[in-house]
Amino acid sequence: MKLLVLSPSSGDSISEPPIVTKLFELGLETFHLRKPRYTTKEMTDYIEQIPPRFHDRIVIHSHHLLALKFNLKGVHLTRTHLQRKVRLWINLRIIRLKRGNITVSTSFRKLASLYEEENVYSYVFLSPIFDTISGKFQAGFNEHSLRAAIKKTPFKIIARGGVDSLKIAKVIDVGFSGFVMSSALWKSQDPVNEFILLLDELKRQNIQLT
Repeated sequence: MKLLVLSPSSGDSISEPPIVTKLFELGLETFHLRKPRYTTKEMTDYIEQIPPRFHDRIVIHSHHLLALKFNLKGVHLTRTHLQRKVRLWINLRIIRLKRGNITVSTSFRKLASLYEEENVYSYVFLSPIFDTISGKFQAGFNEHSLRAAIKKTPFKIIARGGVDSLKIAKVIDVGFSGFVMSSALWKSQDPVNEFILLLDELKRQNIQLT
């Protein structure tokens, strides 16, 4: 089971990097850095505040060529990137020529995409899975359809949206390859402590992270 943390899409670049560093020190293997409004310089400044030994655990959602500069773990393709096919193809070719082992991921919002899209990704996010208030599956998703899709698709599917420690057992039971922590972490008063509690809960449930 994979555990990924996704940054808030907005917010300052001063308070977050020290928290992300602490999460890495606690064992986080994959951090998705998503700041759609950041310039290349702002993204660079954010990454530079994290110790270089952890750079190979960072996946960026924009300014993808920084993955080469900082030897990052991977790049995540947004809907905007996928629409710019020529530019995307050129950038990915450059990145893969220089870093053949880099991860490439994207996000889907429909189960149909799991059957229609070409599998050229290391893994994909599927969202939003849970209603953050009720804890039930979001409209468009139900347990039966999710189980069927996960069994038939070649994609490794990561659950995103409304996931917290109380829903991890359901994520595993349905068959997801992993889950993303975002709002449940960043909206808490102490994200680091929240992450520690999450790790304790995973240990209590005897869930092994990969």
